[in-house]
Parts: sequence; C-alpha cells; structure tokens
Amino acid sequence: MSPQLAATVAGTPVSVAEVDAAEGRLRNRPGAAALPATGTSEGRQLRRWLTQLIVTQRVIDVEAAARGLTARGAPTEDDLLPDATARLEMGSIAAVIDDDVADYHVRNPLRFAAARRGRQGWHTPSLTGPPLDEVRSAIADHLRGAARRRAFRVWLDARRATLVQLAAGYEHPGDPRQPDNTHRH
Repeated sequence: MSPQLAATVAGTPVSVAEVDAAEGRLRNRPGAAALPATGTSEGRQLRRWLTQLIVTQRVIDVEAAARGLTARGAPTEDDLLPDATARLEMGSIAAVIDDDVADYHVRNPLRFAAARRGRQGWHTPSLTGPPLDEVRSAIADHLRGAARRRAFRVWLDARRATLVQLAAGYEHPGDPRQPDNTHRH
C-alpha cells in the first residue's frame, strides 16, 4: 500500500491526508488540550482510531449504495441508541421470548421502575420493582433493541473484515501486533 494511503475500503483509497484532516478538525475543537500529543504512542493510537471511524463510515456508505439505501426515513441515532446502556453495548438479538423477558425482570427488577416523587419535587429511585405485567412490553422492546444492535455490530465487523485493508501504522488501535498497543492482560 502506498505511503500516502491509510487504508482502502472496497478498493477505494483512504488517504493519509483524510486522516490528517480529521485529526486537525479534532485538534481545533474545544477540549483539544486533553488529546494526546502528536507523534507520541497515544497520538498514533488516536490516528488509528480516527482511521477506524473513517473506514467504518466508508463501509456503511458502500453497503448502503449497494442496496440503494438512503437516509430518507431512517431511524435517528437516538431511536437506535436511546440511552447510555445502548450506546455502550451496541449488543444482543435473539427472538425475545417470554422466558427471556421474565428472566430479565428477575435479574433487573428496578430497571423499568418509575422514579418516586420525593420532597420538594425531587425524583428518587424506586425501592420496589413493578410487576412483570406492567413492564413486559418495555423489557421486550429493550431486549429486541439490544439484540438488533448486537446483530448490526456482528454484521459490521464481518463487512469491515471483508472490505477494509489497513496500511502499516493505521492498524486497529487494539490490534496486539501494532507497536503502540498498550492493552495487556
């Protein structure tokens, strides 16, 4: 791969200049002082992460174009990732059956409990969980959403593995073969 290329996606080049531009935009935003210094191990990891963002967007664009899909009528990010848990997990789909819902409720009895109204209008967490029948549909929706996100993540990982070629120095930040990887067990 050419030294000017960070990657290719379905044979289309992703230039180092594109990674440079993404890093420049990031470094010109508020809070940029918290970013790692350029040229350091952590700075190279940041560039690897930016490369992952760029190639992932390209994979999605390639797949959408192949299927004739547009953003028109698509769910919003908030529809797909409604809360912090969803944003962290991007994870778990099997058909949600009644036993799954009931088991989830037993393990997480307060997850869908309404907050209690406390003194001076403050809301405090509920001390008791609602009956399963009151929260069954909310739990089923939650589990289906988690399953859809997991299925998408698995699909996306497979498509990235097929379509993306990364240049040396632009490997995934978590790849144990790259020299700046610090994830150790």
